[in-house]
Amino acid sequence: KNCDVAVVTNVSPDHLGLKGIHTIEQLARVKGVVPETVLPDGTAVLNADDELVYEMRRNLNCNVALFSMDENNTHIKAMQRKGGITAVYENGYVTICKGEWKMRVMKAEQIPLTYGGKAEFMIQNVLAAVIVGHVHGIHIEDMKMALETFIPSAAQTPGRLNLFKFQNFSILLDYAHNSAGMKALKGFSDKLDATHKVCIIAGIGDRREEDNNMIGSIAAEMADEIIIRQDKRLRGKTEAELIKMLEDGIKRTNPNIKTTVIPSEKEAITHAVNTAKKGSLIIL
Repeated sequence: KNCDVAVVTNVSPDHLGLKGIHTIEQLARVKGVVPETVLPDGTAVLNADDELVYEMRRNLNCNVALFSMDENNTHIKAMQRKGGITAVYENGYVTICKGEWKMRVMKAEQIPLTYGGKAEFMIQNVLAAVIVGHVHGIHIEDMKMALETFIPSAAQTPGRLNLFKFQNFSILLDYAHNSAGMKALKGFSDKLDATHKVCIIAGIGDRREEDNNMIGSIAAEMADEIIIRQDKRLRGKTEAELIKMLEDGIKRTNPNIKTTVIPSEKEAITHAVNTAKKGSLIIL
């Protein structure tokens, strides 16, 4: 199977220990298969800020386009000197470049997905998306309209960075399920005002112990209080094993943080809502 365009946004520790993949370099080799399927006149869109992703260009038989959060990234500059297509975040704008010629699409803070520019990982996703639109011949005005009307919500992005604001508290719901996703979520939640932050987390049974430790550790950096819940499918581990892995990670970062174990997801959420302090943020 082949495709016209492939995008690789990042490679981070996830799914390691499964199907013979034990290192991040092996995982990058697996993910590199996707851009390798691009047809010769198609385009592979790669993240120039991630060295493992950038290295994928070596095995490709197609056009390569790069995106970066830094317009002065050396890989971006080299690609621009060759007249290639890049997308960068510069002076607050999402910008497509053909060689060194700039076409500003729009201000990142005006794109709803970025929550006023606070969700930097969403800006990265938008950079990749505008390159895909550009190589498909989509006009900038049409891209702007698409970006302005694609709202992070239960309707359009269910479970992916949904922020629900209630009278006395807010709930941030996201499907972050590895350390990179958790770090991105922390970066975003750090920019949200809240009197008290409560993080509801679960361990993942088919991930390594250190991966579950890291989920607990990042949650302890992110929040003032943690609730540990369980997924319905434990994926090969016991409830006690997963709780201990999370607790070990939490203790490593903040041994004094208030931690409650409520296995049922529904009961965990209900407890968080019923005990929510005024102005608090619940991160699920």
